[in-house]
Amino acid sequence: MADDDRVLYGCMGLGGSWDPEPYGPADIDAAAAAVEAALDSGITAFDHADIYRHGKSEAVFGEVLARTPGLRERITLQTKCGIRLGAEDRPGMYDLRGQTITRRVEESLTRLRTDVIDVLLLHRPDPLADVDSIASALTSLHRQGLVRRFGVSNMGAAQIAHLQARLDQPLVANQLEMSLHSRDWVEAGVLLNTPASAAGGFPFGTLEHCRDHGVRLQAWGALAQGRFTGRQQTPAERATAGLLAELARRKGTTPETVLLWWLMRHPSRIAPVIGTACPDRIRACRDAAVREPDLTHEEWYELWVTARGVPLP
Repeated sequence: MADDDRVLYGCMGLGGSWDPEPYGPADIDAAAAAVEAALDSGITAFDHADIYRHGKSEAVFGEVLARTPGLRERITLQTKCGIRLGAEDRPGMYDLRGQTITRRVEESLTRLRTDVIDVLLLHRPDPLADVDSIASALTSLHRQGLVRRFGVSNMGAAQIAHLQARLDQPLVANQLEMSLHSRDWVEAGVLLNTPASAAGGFPFGTLEHCRDHGVRLQAWGALAQGRFTGRQQTPAERATAGLLAELARRKGTTPETVLLWWLMRHPSRIAPVIGTACPDRIRACRDAAVREPDLTHEEWYELWVTARGVPLP
């Protein structure tokens, strides 16, 4: 992604069903409508993974690129590799062996109908992976001109530093689950020395490491699966939805935008990834892509505390 990309469109919802069944013309049309809505909203960075819809998300996006001359040059294409879905003869697993990375990238290039991937992320850590093998594969992909830049996903500061020490190319992104619902990334820094700290699993110091080393944080699940903008289930979610609606009314925007602004207001320069396939909901995020976050210090904290449902320690 470019440094000025405020929001990414996550393409996991494109491509039809979550099974190996082929996609059809309706799935291509739905993908085209989502891409058009994203572009209309000022979003030009598109996030994929080789496993999304068993590869069909990349494939239908490639169909859209093929029938839209000039589109590839206007956008940033990002994809991920490193997860293997389970099958009858084996469980699901992580696989960051060097030869696997190379093969997965070649397959993604074919499905996406492009000659180069702008950003490749390693999807999840593989405990059995040899970091020197990973680095060798990434270096080779870069030298061949198949991948321009690299990043990681779901990794902590130590894992990032361990890989970066073996790479000439800087790691440019770390994609983590971050939202007003999934708040351990922000709470890890304030719950130290409290009883609640034992329940947190977020690797402390990751935000600071990424900021200090120019690794852009990307937030997957940024819209919190609609918990605050459509399907509230708890008193805290209902109260937060009401507050979002009121803030949106006062600021002349949508609750979805305010929800994303809450992430973007953080000094770590978080870029939300929006994963809805609904064109109307994509367009509801437009102001997040084109306007600076319009939240005061007090409003940001009010949203945080309301979503928590309990006061800060």
